Amino acid sequence: MHTENPLPAADSRRSRGPLAVAGECFRLLLAGPAPLSVDGREFPGLPARPVPLNELRNRLLSGRCPRRTRDRVWTHLIGRARGDGPAWTVACVGMALPALAAVADYLTEHLPARGRSGDRVEVQAEVLAGFLAALPTVDLDRPGIAGRLRWAAYRSGRAALSAALDGPTRGPDGYRSAAPRPPSGHPDFVLAHAVRHRVITRVEADLIGATRLEDVRLTDWAAAHRLDSWAAYKMRARAEIRLVGYLSATGAGTDPDDPVPAQAVANLTLEPAPARAPRPTLLSPAVTGPGPPTPRNPRATPQRSNADGP
Repeated sequence: MHTENPLPAADSRRSRGPLAVAGECFRLLLAGPAPLSVDGREFPGLPARPVPLNELRNRLLSGRCPRRTRDRVWTHLIGRARGDGPAWTVACVGMALPALAAVADYLTEHLPARGRSGDRVEVQAEVLAGFLAALPTVDLDRPGIAGRLRWAAYRSGRAALSAALDGPTRGPDGYRSAAPRPPSGHPDFVLAHAVRHRVITRVEADLIGATRLEDVRLTDWAAAHRLDSWAAYKMRARAEIRLVGYLSATGAGTDPDDPVPAQAVANLTLEPAPARAPRPTLLSPAVTGPGPPTPRNPRATPQRSNADGP
């Protein structure tokens, strides 16, 4: 018997937040004798029966679940949300709750301990809003659907975090202004900064973000963008060389208290190039048989005649 995979351990602050409310709505869809389900026969690797969404979430979170199956399930869920109304939108949120909770936890770790109590709720709300805003527009023909939804949620939550960090913080003597603090150590933040400063292009940032930060293989990204895998590899390698050089020369030395550039450089570990088809080799005369000689300089090579003898 499959039980629902619980959300990560929540503290009292998160238990009052929007993600907890979304979790309760998701659980309502699973209550009763006919929980919201998908037909497992439509997806490779799933049992040939109705699969309740809590069991489906467990199966997708398993490391044994193929990426193609995850993408097909998410394509189905998002299609139902777009066409069949709110219940399936709640289903998508519930399926993504473990990832959304992890994003919110990561972002709220950067809030000051004595900050405004509503900041954490606002970050959670924006994480959820970013996810919901991406559901109608996310490209279902590209691989890594869940990963791209997660990054949409992260970017929305990061905006709320930046607003909270730019605002006044509460100290022993009340609220006071403080210098803005970046969400440290996240390569997605670095990519956006590099695009803004024209170090890399948006396409290069998408390539690096998808293949380095999301669950997308380089070959899949290349196929989705109608590129040869080798061309995509070279594009990424050149962009990463510029990015690392930029961060090493400027970003890492601008603010010694900002660990973002150093973390990004550490995360950009080069991988082996994809295998290329071997070039055809020219066979030697010993294999192909004798052929007419080709002198390097015909003028410097005297022609022999029959009168010259052997």
